[in-house]
Amino acid sequence: MIRRQKSTLFTDCKETNTVLDLKKIIDGVTKVSPEDQRLFKGDEILEDNKLLSDCGFTTATARAQDPAVLGLAFRGEDGEFEALNIAPLTQPPDLPEVMKQRGEQNSDNAADENATWYLAAQ
Repeated sequence: MIRRQKSTLFTDCKETNTVLDLKKIIDGVTKVSPEDQRLFKGDEILEDNKLLSDCGFTTATARAQDPAVLGLAFRGEDGEFEALNIAPLTQPPDLPEVMKQRGEQNSDNAADENATWYLAAQ
């Protein structure tokens, strides 16, 4: 998972891909050339010639259900790279009270409610 500001890009790579290979994939989506991209793992800038496995990305650490996170920064028109900026993901709203009450019922009350409904429906 590659994050930049409010954007998130999901890709599929192999441990044997290089950082440059990943930048080429990003280029295909963002139309920003690899030399104008900078990838980060935490605060560390990743070097183009390194394998993803050398950077700590393996099938054990980066899976579809638990993807690894990389930061992405682009070079600006002034020739300098922008600061890494990853906006936090939004949180879903709290459950309405009606839904919380249903989730807190024990199974005995749920069975009684179903029986009451069944009798009322006859």
